[in-house]
Amino acid sequence: MISPALFLFSSFLCHVAVAGRTCPRPDDLPFATVTPLKTSYDPGEQITYFCKPGYVSRGGMRRFTCPLTGIWPINTLRCTARVCPFAGILENGAVRYTTFEYPNTISFSCNNGFFLNGTKSAQCTEEGIWSPNLPVCSPVTCPPPPTPKFAVLSAYEPLAGNRSVYGKQAVFKCLPNYAMFGNDTATCTAHGNWTQLPECREVKCPFPIRPDNGFVNYPAKEALTYKDKATYGCHDTYVLDGPEEVECNKFGNWSAQPSCKASCKVSVKKATVIFEGERVKIQEKFKNGMLHGQKVSFFCKNKEKKCSYTEDAQCIDGTFEVPSCFKEHSSLAFWKTDAWDVKPC
Repeated sequence: MISPALFLFSSFLCHVAVAGRTCPRPDDLPFATVTPLKTSYDPGEQITYFCKPGYVSRGGMRRFTCPLTGIWPINTLRCTARVCPFAGILENGAVRYTTFEYPNTISFSCNNGFFLNGTKSAQCTEEGIWSPNLPVCSPVTCPPPPTPKFAVLSAYEPLAGNRSVYGKQAVFKCLPNYAMFGNDTATCTAHGNWTQLPECREVKCPFPIRPDNGFVNYPAKEALTYKDKATYGCHDTYVLDGPEEVECNKFGNWSAQPSCKASCKVSVKKATVIFEGERVKIQEKFKNGMLHGQKVSFFCKNKEKKCSYTEDAQCIDGTFEVPSCFKEHSSLAFWKTDAWDVKPC
């Protein structure tokens, strides 16, 4: 039979042994909390790890019991961030991000000509969803283009509500007798307005002057205006220098001022020349004179090299100068060889 004194001593030793096996404060786990959290735990007490909002447990146990040894079991639990779904591609825009994990934020931007219809940024929430909802990029629109004074729209394709989207164009034309200054096309810009519109102004030209030795015809009107035309012509033996038809331009001037140029008399009685790529006898081809602007090539001799070369001569408003190198032979000097019949240099 155990004596009361021995029983009390054994109980004391057991109490001392058990008191020395308490478990310490558990290790901190990133993004997790412990319940209950104390500085020490008696054997048999339980603790539970909870992942913080926005994180989920991966691998390992969540609940642990303090053992008699006073040493917590190895904890392999990990709390990892929730991952929001792929944000997708923002049509006509861009998504900027680092990761899609909680609590990261993504931002949005639109291409030129589009605007954000919705939020500029969204955050991955504790529940693993994006908040606020993802935006869309909507096209910038312009109101109907104003029509300049004395102008009409010649091409315009609006949307519903008579508005236009970014990049669309409107084309204008001026009323008759009005000239356009500026670009005839306006474009809907990324700022929702139109590029500079053209201006239509009334333009008048002076009555055209009749050229010497010629005539001019134009509309029988009190005033000649933009786009009106006049036609010119010359009398016999004169050639029109310039276009036959001219037009009143936007600056109040005629597109050209033609004149009548006189023909030339050819003083050479006998010569073979090149005219428009062919050899012709000048006394036959131009017996009635040479018209203004016509050109021929005379044959000249190089006495040292005993060969021939050509020099040009042109009729310029009644004046025709024969090249000084050309030598016209008398019809009596039949023994002399003409330059055109000599081998070229």
